[in-house]
Amino acid sequence: MKQSAVDAVLRGLKAAGVSVVCYLPDSLFKELYPALDADPDIRTIRVTNEGEGAAICGGLFLSGKRGALVMENSGLRASIEPLARMGMGAGIPVVMLMSYRGELGENNWWAIPHGMTMEPLLNAMRIPYKVVSDEADIERAIAHAYDWSYAAYYHSAIVLGGSIVR
Repeated sequence: MKQSAVDAVLRGLKAAGVSVVCYLPDSLFKELYPALDADPDIRTIRVTNEGEGAAICGGLFLSGKRGALVMENSGLRASIEPLARMGMGAGIPVVMLMSYRGELGENNWWAIPHGMTMEPLLNAMRIPYKVVSDEADIERAIAHAYDWSYAAYYHSAIVLGGSIVR
């Protein structure tokens, strides 16, 4: 990620009122994680799996805080159960910011299934999402995700792909 994209993510999160970010590091966001850790306005929590991050973000919502779950799109599969219970069962929203592994142009064989399963899983869970490939759209997409999720009491996802992460 270019520094300008990292800065746009930070501005978007802060404008949305996010004070805590849970993340499981991945290589496409490798420049984002140190910036999140260094930001004095955002507390970061490194998680051992994405399902744990989803649960923590749900707890943050219940405490009146705004959190974000930042992960590679492969983490969606690991977080489906907690997301289903919180969103469908209890109306507890989690906003996810994902890197797009496996999109066209991917050159790692192991990452192709991440791209093949992400959108069908989001659709099956009825989670609205936006794939953002233009850096100029990052902040607005984050704002829209928080507006929608906190109005609907349900999850949403922003997926950063294309030249933003490659």
